Amino acid sequence: MRTMWKGAIGFGLVSVPVRLYAATQEHGVKLHQVHDADGGRIHLKRVCDVCSEEVDYEHIAKGYQDDEGHVAVVTKEEMAGLPLPSKRLIDVLAFVDADRIDPLQLSGAYYLAPESAAANKPYVLLRETLKQTERVAVTKIALRTRESLALLRVHDELLTLHTMYWPDEVRDSGDLAPPSSVTVRPQELKMATSLMDTLSEDFDLDALEDEYEVALAELISAHLEDRPAPRKETAPAPDNVIDLMAALQASIDRAAERGDTDEQKEEPAGRRPRGAAKKTAAKKSAAERKPTKAKAQSAEKKSAKRTTAKKSAAAGKTAAKTTKKTAARKSSRAS
Repeated sequence: MRTMWKGAIGFGLVSVPVRLYAATQEHGVKLHQVHDADGGRIHLKRVCDVCSEEVDYEHIAKGYQDDEGHVAVVTKEEMAGLPLPSKRLIDVLAFVDADRIDPLQLSGAYYLAPESAAANKPYVLLRETLKQTERVAVTKIALRTRESLALLRVHDELLTLHTMYWPDEVRDSGDLAPPSSVTVRPQELKMATSLMDTLSEDFDLDALEDEYEVALAELISAHLEDRPAPRKETAPAPDNVIDLMAALQASIDRAAERGDTDEQKEEPAGRRPRGAAKKTAAKKSAAERKPTKAKAQSAEKKSAKRTTAKKSAAAGKTAAKTTKKTAARKSSRAS
């Protein structure tokens, strides 16, 4: 991984020498501008609109034009000589709770690694302090001749840096939100929550891919191999919502059907099919609520036995009483 920047994190009198690396990379098929008739590459030329001559890159400077048409030309040497307070320094301004940072302000992401073995100790100290306090650091850094606001936080075992937009660069949302008079019913919230739970079941973020780039690669491959280009239909986006509750229920049913289809596919060893845990729990719950037929028959047999036993005991008592009466009569006659 190529080092993009070398400097130090500074907070108080503590300095942590670090190296900066790009944490993300964009992927995709690179397309060029070509002539559609013969496939020839299209080249752009830098032409001056005053002298109409092509200008080499070494003679290109920066300029600013005001409303009256006056141009201020600024050379590369003048740009490089501008003072930058945070040059080669990630200057920590404050340590704040993470929820104070609006995600709208976050921009690029970078990894920060210790610059040398001597930097390991202060690096780990800063990392562990941020972890234990659950805070992030608001900093400033100069990248590519421009000073930027930045956020320093912990990711796994590394410190990461996120460049940020300045507060006045985030636009005011104005009146874009729906009016406060719009409300939703509790049952609608319940249905929407159920839909969220269904869609989130067994979700794997790492398994996602850019379907457009895959289709574009297949299209280019078909052209290079001189075979028919594949065509895939794209489902149109819904243009209206007629019945919110009906739409929520239909969405839940569709998600459930998709889950049942996934269950029929062969799963890797050791992995339970989607929805298996819920079905097992449902079966257990049903068994607890309603006795099975076998249990009902067993209960009936036990009840019959108890009834028979009661009848036998009653008959025994009656016979005993009769015997006693007969014996008493015989005794009376003998006397």
